[in-house]
Amino acid sequence: MSRFTGFTTHDVRFPTSRDLDGSDAMNPDPDYSAAYLVIGTDAPDGLEGHGFAFTIGRGNDVQVAAVDALAGHLLGRDVETVLADMGATSRSFVDDSQLRWLGPEKGVMHMAISTVVNALWDLKAKRAGLPLWDLLSRMSPEDLVDLVDFRYLTDALTREEALEILRRAEPGRAGRREELLAEGFPAYTTTPGWLGYSDDKLVRLAREAVADGFTQIKLKVGADVAEDERRLRLAREAVGPDVRIAVDANQRWDVGVAIDWIARLAPYDPWWIEEPTSPDDVLGHAAIRRGVSPVKVATGEHVQNRIVFKQLLQAQALDVLQIDAARVGGVNENVAILLLAAKFGVPVCPHAGGVGLCELVQHLSMFDVVAVAGTTQDRVIEFVDHLHEHFLDPVVVTGGAYRAPTTPGFSAEIRPQTLRHFAFPDGAEWRPVPTEDPVHLPAREVSA
Repeated sequence: MSRFTGFTTHDVRFPTSRDLDGSDAMNPDPDYSAAYLVIGTDAPDGLEGHGFAFTIGRGNDVQVAAVDALAGHLLGRDVETVLADMGATSRSFVDDSQLRWLGPEKGVMHMAISTVVNALWDLKAKRAGLPLWDLLSRMSPEDLVDLVDFRYLTDALTREEALEILRRAEPGRAGRREELLAEGFPAYTTTPGWLGYSDDKLVRLAREAVADGFTQIKLKVGADVAEDERRLRLAREAVGPDVRIAVDANQRWDVGVAIDWIARLAPYDPWWIEEPTSPDDVLGHAAIRRGVSPVKVATGEHVQNRIVFKQLLQAQALDVLQIDAARVGGVNENVAILLLAAKFGVPVCPHAGGVGLCELVQHLSMFDVVAVAGTTQDRVIEFVDHLHEHFLDPVVVTGGAYRAPTTPGFSAEIRPQTLRHFAFPDGAEWRPVPTEDPVHLPAREVSA
């Protein structure tokens, strides 16, 4: 019998604002950051679980503190018991009556729960010797539905309906797994589209994306409609008529403004408009969808939980559902959301980029195609070519497709030297005068 003995958090920040990587209409100067967690045990295998919440700079310390608040739920518990029933484990975090008051099931505390749950899945997959997508894809339909909290969902998706979806996909799992390993999963890239980039950089990166095999790119919009028209025209001229161009407003607009703005951009054939308004405004999304058709509506990056996703689907408020690997309550809640999307026949195209979000979400999409939806039609995973070098198992994207990871785990582990160098505020990257001296890593250790 082994027990959880280590719970170490790190405040890790990257100065992406210096080159305006990640800039958009609502976030002009982000510093991509991670509230990072390492879970240790006293098991002789020495394996650890790694997870993180993604933020964009200020407030990352608040997110780290929220993760720290969960240490008492894990330290000293039996590892095998916790990992054997991840449905019960996830619910034990979500149902803490005092911490739940800080949500419930939303915001900083829910993202902290996601960090811990995802780190546990990383450990579970490492112990199984499988990448997470493959571990999930090998689970029985019954075991998969046991992961899901159906509370608040049964008016849209029951346990029996979820079992039917999974059983229907079960016979083709082996073939889809082999196809995925051989061909990968389709990707699109946001790399050309950051709002702070110059015209020359936009055009150059858009052309490079097409040359690299991408059939879809994405541009940030929402600050100035005339500027957006001009930038979208430049992008369309650069990639030609057959490459899809999605646009992303990052929640910038009111409903009427969104409809009018997209009408101005319509001559350049945008594929979807992403986050056109507040992520909490279900009926607003429905009105925008009616008003901008045939341009599609995509959202989900900031949707807080499975209940809001349920309502967006019930209200026919989106054409493309965008999960985020670190926004909701971790792997378990994302399994629920994938099942909801399959029930309503809506394709899932995840949000990625940031710090490590590409690394994480590829596993969820690959599980989706193997064991849930059973298809990659109209499905693409976002790719942003930033910060992958800091991960031990970085994403591999070639020919416009994600290659299926084969290393055991959730691809979440950041290199130790990165944790030291980009530690905030004392890492070398954040010192007023960088030095070659050894860097003290500010970590929060809690022992059982």
